[in-house]
Amino acid sequence: MSANSKFKTPSGHALKAQKGQDPIVCLTAYTTPMARLVDKHCDVVLVGDSVGMVLHGFESTLSVTMDMMIMHGQAVRRGVDQALLVVDMPFGSYEHNKEQAFENAAQLMRKTGCEAVKLEGGAHMAETIAYLTQRGIPVMGHIGLTPQSVKAMGGYSVQGRGDDHKRIMEDAKAVEDAGAFAIVLEMVTQPLADEITKLVGVPTIGIGASVNCDGQILVVDDLLGLFSSFKPKFVKRYAELADEADAAIELYAREVRARSFPTDAHVYAAKAKKS
Repeated sequence: MSANSKFKTPSGHALKAQKGQDPIVCLTAYTTPMARLVDKHCDVVLVGDSVGMVLHGFESTLSVTMDMMIMHGQAVRRGVDQALLVVDMPFGSYEHNKEQAFENAAQLMRKTGCEAVKLEGGAHMAETIAYLTQRGIPVMGHIGLTPQSVKAMGGYSVQGRGDDHKRIMEDAKAVEDAGAFAIVLEMVTQPLADEITKLVGVPTIGIGASVNCDGQILVVDDLLGLFSSFKPKFVKRYAELADEADAAIELYAREVRARSFPTDAHVYAAKAKKS
C-alpha cells in the first residue's frame, strides 16, 4: 500500500500486511488543502484530535467534540484519494461502554467516509476494541502516552522508564489480541518500543518511540513549522513555514500602508467604450 502503488481501496488489513516490510509513512492533517499535499506521500492520513490544540487553540485535546472530528474528517476525506484515512475518536465518545463506542465510531465512519477509527487505551479498552472490530469497525490502537488521559497521568511524561514497563507490554498485546490492525506508540522509551514491535504481529507506529517501529507519524503542522506554541522532542522541523508566513504578512502590511499595493496589475480597469 505504498504511495506509488495507486492502491485506491486501502484497508486496515492491507496496512497490517506491511508489518516488517517498508516503513509505513503516516501524517496527521485536518484540512482539505493539506490532505491533498500529504496524500500522495503517505500510507496513512490521520485526522487527529490534536486539531483542538493545533487549529482551535485549546490547551489539550479534551475539549474536542464529535462534531469537530466529523467536520475535519469530512474536509480531509475530500483531499485523500489513496492513503488509508483514520479518524480519532474524541474524549468522551467511547469510554462509557462498548455500545456507546460503536454508535460513535459508526457515526464517524458513516459521516466522514474514513476507513478506520483510532482510540486510546490499553488492556482496559480491549473489550471495546473487540466489540468494534467484530462489528466491522477497523480500529487503530494508541498506547504509551495517551493525551486524552493526560490529567490522570500527571502530564506529558515519557512512558516505560519505571515500573510501567510490564503494563505497557501487556497493553500492546491486549490491543492486538482485541483486533486492532496497528498500534500507535507515543513517547515510549526506545528499548520498550523495540520490544513491543517484536512482540506484536501488527504494525507499530511510533511518535517519539523508536526508529525500529514499523512506521512513524507526525502532525504535518509540526513538520512544516506552522505550529509553534511548543515543540516536543520527537518533532523534527522539515521547514519553517510560520517564519516565512510572518515575513510575507509583514511585507503585505507594509505595502498596504505605503500604498504600493495594490498596483495596476491587481485592479480592474473600466470596460472600454465601443467606438
